[in-house]
Amino acid sequence: MSPSYTDRTTFTTTNSGESSGATTISALPPDVLTHILSLLDGPALASASCASSHLHSLSAHPPLWRCLCTSSWPSTNHSPLSHLLSDHHAFFSDAFSALPLTTPPPPPFLPHPPHLISAVDLCFNDRPIISTILHTETRSAWFLTSPFRIDALDPEDPPPMTPAATLSGSTVAAEMSLTWIVVDPITRRAANLSSIRPVSVQRHWFSGKTQIRFATILGRGSHLVQCGIVVTCEGCEGERGGGGVQVREVCLQVEDMDGMNLNGEESLGILQMGMEGKRRRRREEEGRERGFYVGTSSWEEGLGIDQCCTFRGSMARLDILAGNIIWQIIMLQATIFKEELTQDLLFGQQSRD
Repeated sequence: MSPSYTDRTTFTTTNSGESSGATTISALPPDVLTHILSLLDGPALASASCASSHLHSLSAHPPLWRCLCTSSWPSTNHSPLSHLLSDHHAFFSDAFSALPLTTPPPPPFLPHPPHLISAVDLCFNDRPIISTILHTETRSAWFLTSPFRIDALDPEDPPPMTPAATLSGSTVAAEMSLTWIVVDPITRRAANLSSIRPVSVQRHWFSGKTQIRFATILGRGSHLVQCGIVVTCEGCEGERGGGGVQVREVCLQVEDMDGMNLNGEESLGILQMGMEGKRRRRREEEGRERGFYVGTSSWEEGLGIDQCCTFRGSMARLDILAGNIIWQIIMLQATIFKEELTQDLLFGQQSRD
């Protein structure tokens, strides 16, 4: 018995001649597959969507990406950001991957947003201790001319406390992670301005408080800036004698590479470049990955010697989005002219005669 194949099940033949079914993953019910996909993280889900067309359609289920966003960044479940996000897949792609170091300028017709939305999540031992949504007005003269700074904590609110068993700043920093996602409410573009882990830890010389710094680099050409987020914390004694760390301040600032603060207008332009450059880079990468191959030849292949050899065939790979040629290989060298090739062909024919 020869093995037969279908779209959903593959049948194999045993030594005794009886056929036994080997079920593929696509034969599982969609509800079961959707539940399995819901257990994956974002990169694994994106990889699974590339395995087959069936998994791709199931991976595009909007509730999967909405659950990923709320589990990765609890602040996205807060209003009004939860109502603003309509495409959680695109938002996850914006907020999860790193920002490009070299960013193109935004289009000239792109206006500044009336306000920025920041989704801030500070975690200690993978447990959120700060999860908040911030609104920053961007059109006032005070914002545009003053040094750019956004504070995540209200000074009047009690500072959050981490249940740390030790008061060592380096130990606390090793267990701390931060995401600071800025969202343009007009274009709904987003960017994560925080590094995954702290880039530096130092103790303030006067107050003795520990400053944990997260940072990313943005810019264009030689004009690079640093988006720095400083978490200021200090040790304290708990009510029952246990040690802990209070988070006193979490602030975002934009500085040039010399440490000078940028004002609101300059910083807003940098943030827009980062968000726009990320989308543009992803479109370019998708175009390169989805390129297709085109071979070119000529009807001269069936002609005689006196009519041929005016065209050179090639194989090219094209960008599927823009139609640009990514690479092209010419089959004949440019130094081979029609006269030389014709003489070689004629000489070979006379030799055979």
